[in-house]
Amino acid sequence: MPKNIGGLPIVQWPLFLLASKVFLAKDIAVDCNDSQDELWLRISKDEYMQYAVEECFHSIKYILSSILDKEGHLWVQRIFDGIQESISKNNIQSDIHFSKLPNVIAKLVAVAGILKETESADMKKGAVNAIQDLYEVVHHEVLFVDLSGNIDDWSQINRARAEGRLFSNLKWPNEPGLKDMIKRLHSLLTIKESAANVPKNLEASRRLQFFTNSLFMQMPLARPVSEMLSFSVFTPYYSETVLYSIAELQKKNEDGISTLFYLQKIYPDEWKNFLTRINRDENAADTELFSSANDILELRLWASYRGQTLARTVRGMMYYRKALMLQSYLERMHSEDLESAFDMAGLADTHFEYSPEARAQADLKFTYVVTCQIYGVQKGEGKPEAADIALLMQRNEALRIAYIDVVESVKNGKPSTEYYSKLVKADIHGKDKEIYSVKLPGNPKLGEGKPENQNHAVIFTRGNAVQTIDMNQDNYFEEALKMRNLLEEFSQNHGKFRPSILGVREHVFTGSVSSLASFMSNQETSFVTLGQRVLSNPLKVRMHYGHPDVFDRIFHITRGGISKASRIINISEDIFAGFNSTLRQGNITHHEYIQVGKGRDVGLNQIALFEGKVAGGNGEQVLSRDIYRLGQLFDFFRMLSFYVTTVGFYFCTMLTVLTVYIFLYGKTYLALSGVGESIQNRADIQGNKALSVALNTQFLFQIGVFTAIPMILGFILEEGVLTAFVSFITMQFQLCSVFFTFSLGTRTHYFGRTILHGGAKYRATGRGFVVRHIKFAENYRLYSRSHFVKGLEVALLLVIFLAYGFNNSGAIGYILLSISSWFMALSWLFAPYVFNPSGFEWQKVVEDFRDWTNWLFYRGGIGVKGEESWEAWWDEELAHIHTFRGRILETILSLRFFIFQYGVVYHMHAAKESTTLSVCLCFSTVLLADMKFTDK
Repeated sequence: MPKNIGGLPIVQWPLFLLASKVFLAKDIAVDCNDSQDELWLRISKDEYMQYAVEECFHSIKYILSSILDKEGHLWVQRIFDGIQESISKNNIQSDIHFSKLPNVIAKLVAVAGILKETESADMKKGAVNAIQDLYEVVHHEVLFVDLSGNIDDWSQINRARAEGRLFSNLKWPNEPGLKDMIKRLHSLLTIKESAANVPKNLEASRRLQFFTNSLFMQMPLARPVSEMLSFSVFTPYYSETVLYSIAELQKKNEDGISTLFYLQKIYPDEWKNFLTRINRDENAADTELFSSANDILELRLWASYRGQTLARTVRGMMYYRKALMLQSYLERMHSEDLESAFDMAGLADTHFEYSPEARAQADLKFTYVVTCQIYGVQKGEGKPEAADIALLMQRNEALRIAYIDVVESVKNGKPSTEYYSKLVKADIHGKDKEIYSVKLPGNPKLGEGKPENQNHAVIFTRGNAVQTIDMNQDNYFEEALKMRNLLEEFSQNHGKFRPSILGVREHVFTGSVSSLASFMSNQETSFVTLGQRVLSNPLKVRMHYGHPDVFDRIFHITRGGISKASRIINISEDIFAGFNSTLRQGNITHHEYIQVGKGRDVGLNQIALFEGKVAGGNGEQVLSRDIYRLGQLFDFFRMLSFYVTTVGFYFCTMLTVLTVYIFLYGKTYLALSGVGESIQNRADIQGNKALSVALNTQFLFQIGVFTAIPMILGFILEEGVLTAFVSFITMQFQLCSVFFTFSLGTRTHYFGRTILHGGAKYRATGRGFVVRHIKFAENYRLYSRSHFVKGLEVALLLVIFLAYGFNNSGAIGYILLSISSWFMALSWLFAPYVFNPSGFEWQKVVEDFRDWTNWLFYRGGIGVKGEESWEAWWDEELAHIHTFRGRILETILSLRFFIFQYGVVYHMHAAKESTTLSVCLCFSTVLLADMKFTDK
C-alpha cells in the first residue's frame, strides 16, 4: 500500500489497481445520458474506478491550491466549490459538458508532466502556459456553472486574467510529498492499458497472478534481512547441459528442424523481445546474430534459459541474492523516504545492486553451492561444460562450485591416488580461486552417484537452512522476495515438533512443449499442490519427494545428512531423507504461498524411463528397513495413509493390472474348457440369475483413466468446474487416456520386476527438447518386455475368448466385457508410435524397418552394446535374473502359458478324446525334447 500523502480525505490504493480506471470512467460519463445518481452508480460498481475518480478530484484540487496563490488560488477554490454545489443540487449533467472531458484530461496531463520535473525558468514558464490552457478549456468548453453567486470573486479573477498575473506567481512543488502526489496523478492520467492486455505473455501473466494471490495467503511476517535465518541453496550436477552451444542450437534433425527454430516458434513473443534487446530487426536472418561474440553469448543464454539447463537453474537461484539485496537496501531507507525510493529512476535494476552494504548483507545470509562432481576432470580434458561452468561463476560472483579433485602421485615408488573435496569461486580475473580443500580418506563414490555427489559437498553449505534444488529447476524474482517469510516457518507452531523440512510448491514449466509434457505437467502439478497439501495436513505423512524442499540444516547434518547413498536400495534417494527425518521425530510441512519452477520430461521415452526409475525405487523401498520401521512406529491411521501414498500406490497399480490378467485368464479357461458354456446352460435351465450375472461380469470403465482423477480434482479446485471440464475434454482429444494407460504398464512392469528380482537402477532420461523421430528399434528395445509382449498377451486372450467363449449376450456383451481390456492392450502396443513425431510417415517407416532388421541380424559379442545387436540386448534384458530364486519365480509365472496348450489339446482333439493333464505333460515333454535336439 502506498503512503497517504497530505490531507487527502481518501485512501490511496496501489497504482496497478487503479490503472486505466480514469479513462473507463471518462468513457462512461461521455456515453451516459442518465441522471447523476445513475451515472455515479455505474462508476461505483467498480470500486477501484470510484477510488480513482475520487483521488483524481481531490489530488487536482490539492495540487493546484498548493502551487497557486491569491487570484489563482481563489480561482481553484471557486471552480471546485461550484462543482460541489452542482453535485449537491443534482445538476452535474447540465453544468458540465462531459463530451469535452478528454480535453481537460489532456491539459491536466500537460500540467502534471511539467510539474513533476526539476524546477527551472523554462519549466516554470511552461507550467504557467499549461495552466492558462487548462483555464481556457475549463471556462469555454467544459464548465457551465452559475457565476452569479460570487460576482466579486469572479470579477477579481477576470481582472487578474486580463492583466496577465492570474498564474504568474506560481510556487514550484519542491516538497517530496507534493512531488510524489503530482507523479502519481500523472500516472493515473496516462496509464491507459487495461489489466486484460498487460502483460500479453501468458507465463508473465501466470506468475503475476500467482504472486498476487499468494499475498492473500497466510504466511509468517518476515524479519529484517539482518535478523533473518541464513540459508544455502544446494544443487547436484554431473554432466548435463550447462549452456547450449551454437552448434547444438543450429543442428537440424532429419526433418530440418533446429532447436533454435523450435524455440522461436514456441516462444514467439519472447524471441521478438530478445531481438529488441540486442537491437536486431525481427526479419533479420539468423546468421546476422552470429556476427558479434556478445550477441552469440546472449543468444546461447536466451536459449538455455528456456531449456532444462544448469544456466537456467543458476540464474533462478541467484534471484535470492538479488531479492535480499533489494530488501536490505529498502530497509536502510528511512520510512519517510520509502516512496521516493520506489520512484527513483532505475532503482529496481541498478541502484541497490551497487550498494556495498546491501551486497554484504545478502552475502552474509545466502550461499549457493553447485556440486559438480567431475568438474576437475572436465576442466582437465578441456570439456565445453567446464568452460561454461567457469562462465557462470564469472557472471555470478556469489556462485560456488564444489568438486572432487583426483591427484595422481608416486609415493615410495608406488602409484598413489588421493581425493580432495574442493570449493572454488571465480576471482576478479575470471580464474578459479580455491576456497576450501578437504582431503578425503578414499574414493567417495561408493554408492549411488547423485547422493554421493551431495554428501561430499554438504560440508560447504552454511547457515540455518539448506534448500535442495535439482539442476533442471528455476526460480522467479517475485518468489525469492518471500524466502524470508518461508524461513520463519521453522519457528512457527506446526504441531508437537517444530518443522525439520519445509515443503515448497512446484510449477512445471515444460507443459507447453508438447501434449505429453502437458499431461506430465498437469499430473505433477496435482501432486505437488493438492496431493502434498493433504499429505502434510491432516495426514502428517508428507515425505521429501524432490528438490525444492528446505531442510533444517543443523537437524539433518547431525542426524545422517540430507541424502542416503547406499547402492540400489537408495535409488530414490530423495524420499529416504523424509523417512530419516520422520523416524527422528522431525516434522515435515508443506507451504503453497511460494513456488519454484521445475522441468519435467517431455518425450514418451524420457517419461517412461523416469517413471521406470521411480517405480523401481518404490520397489526397493518395499524391501528397505526404513519402511519397516515406519510401519512399526506409526499408528494405524497414519500407517494406512503412509502406505497408500507411497509404496501402496504402486502396489495397487500392479494389482489393478494383475486383476485384468486373472480375469482374462479365468474367462479364457472357461472358454477353452467348455465349463463356461456348461455352467451357463445350467443357469439358464434353473433360472439362476445370480450365476448368469457372475459369468457375464463386465469392465465398464477404462482402468487407466482413474489415475487422472487427482489431476481433474486439482483442475476443479484451481480453475473451477467449467474450466476443468473443458481442459479434461481437450486432453481426451489429445489422447491423454492412452498416455495414462500406457504409464500404468510402465509402473507395473518396473515395480513388479524390482519386487521379484531387485536390482533397480538409475536411468538417465536426458532433458533436451524432443524434436526428432524415435526409431522403431529404439522403441522396441525400451518397451518390448514392459508393454509389447504383455499387450500381445492380453490381445491373444481376448481373441481366444472371442473365438471360443460362450456369451448369450451376443456382440454387445462381448464389447462391454472386453472394451476396457482392448483399450489397454492397444494402448500398450501403439502408444509409442502414436506419440512419436512423424511416427506414421511412410518414408520413416521404411527407414525404421531397415534399421530394425539390421539390429536383429547383427551378432553380439564382447564389447557390443544392446543398441547395436539384438543378441546383446537380450542378454542385458535377462541380466536381472541372476539368481536361482529369480529363475524359479520367472518359470512359475510362465506356467500360465500352458493354458493355451490345454486349449489346443481340448479343441483340436490331438489325443483323440482324451483331455487329461497327462496329455498336456506329454506334449510338453516332446516340445522340450525337440528344443534340446535343435540346440545340439
